[in-house]
Amino acid sequence: MPPAKRLRVLGMILAGGQGSRLYPLTAKRSKPAVPFGAKYRIIDFVLNNFMNSGIYSVYVLIQYKAQSLTEHIQRYWRFGAFLDDHFIILVPAQMYRYEELGPVWYRGTADAIYQNLHLIDNNDPEVVAVFGGDHIYKMNIRHMVDFHQDVAADVTIAAYTVPIEEASRFGVIQVDEQWRIVDFQEKPEHPKPIPGRPGEALVSMGNYLFDKEPLVELLERDGKDPESSHDFGKDVLPAALAGGLRLFAYDFQSNPIPGAEGANTYWRDVGTLDSYFEANMDLVAVLPQFDLFNPEWPLRTANLFSPPAKFVHETGERVGQAFNSLLAGGVIVSGGTVRESVLFRRVRVNSYSLVENAVLFDDVEVGRHAKIKNAVIDKNVRIPEGVEIGYDLETDRARGFTVTPGGVVVVPKGYRFDL
Repeated sequence: MPPAKRLRVLGMILAGGQGSRLYPLTAKRSKPAVPFGAKYRIIDFVLNNFMNSGIYSVYVLIQYKAQSLTEHIQRYWRFGAFLDDHFIILVPAQMYRYEELGPVWYRGTADAIYQNLHLIDNNDPEVVAVFGGDHIYKMNIRHMVDFHQDVAADVTIAAYTVPIEEASRFGVIQVDEQWRIVDFQEKPEHPKPIPGRPGEALVSMGNYLFDKEPLVELLERDGKDPESSHDFGKDVLPAALAGGLRLFAYDFQSNPIPGAEGANTYWRDVGTLDSYFEANMDLVAVLPQFDLFNPEWPLRTANLFSPPAKFVHETGERVGQAFNSLLAGGVIVSGGTVRESVLFRRVRVNSYSLVENAVLFDDVEVGRHAKIKNAVIDKNVRIPEGVEIGYDLETDRARGFTVTPGGVVVVPKGYRFDL
């Protein structure tokens, strides 16, 4: 039997998220632009998923505080000029349907695609992959496309299993034996469990495959509905199901990643400061669930030609050392100690200081005898000599720092200490 024809896929990444629950990290940048894992930005992971899956035609839809994200993608995610179907193009909100809708920006996730249907017409794909730009995971999207083709789906939703008590944060899916979707509820107060597994629910990851024609029809109908909130989960997917379209769930754990062993189970919604911090801490485990070092699934990002990390001093208590940590290029540990932490570019940790269970963004300097734990320090912060962060939460609140429900202290970008 000859192999099935490979479908033409157009990627559309929704990267306009405000990320209000990540404030103050999103005070001056959108959620997909938030740094992660010592050298990346959150957007890098979905972009790598498309590139590693051989899908090279990608639009990135942006809106909220997009300058940082724009510069990152324009500078570091570029193809050459000789392949028309190889591109990563930024699409700002342009009021493209001004004559129809008036002066409105994107009204929801579905409306962001609706206002850019001309891009789909221009490229004429067979399948449109609508993915979020704000999760940490690896996914062979081409494998999901093959499933979509094999079951003759109109719509395929990537699905993930979560504990039932967490399911209310997601779209909850019910499927039959063939994984065809029979019910879909967006963020229900009382989510339905997986049959026979009362402690678990199957939820949407916010990643969708649509055949072109059904997508256009659904969005044209939704875009003209004044009662709609123009959201895929709340409006478009329930309408597709009610309209008799073939909706299937794709089991994320069946997704094969070259060079990886076992099921693909790591997917993190880093939508809160605590979940963002925990995902960074996942990376410093001795055997991390999320592997940054798999050469068969490269994780590309900005290549800034930083110098190597450096450790200085080994006399008495003045020892430059790091344990179970990720350190980017240009980091200097000068007589201080780093434990279970993630340090971005050009961080300097000075003598007799201690950094543990912390995330330090670019160009943070830790003064002598300073101590930091359970904290995220945004860019361009100089922590003076002897200052402690994360040890007295009331003092940290008095300084104006955000303290999360999990006890993580977040210092905003460019903060200046007044001692």
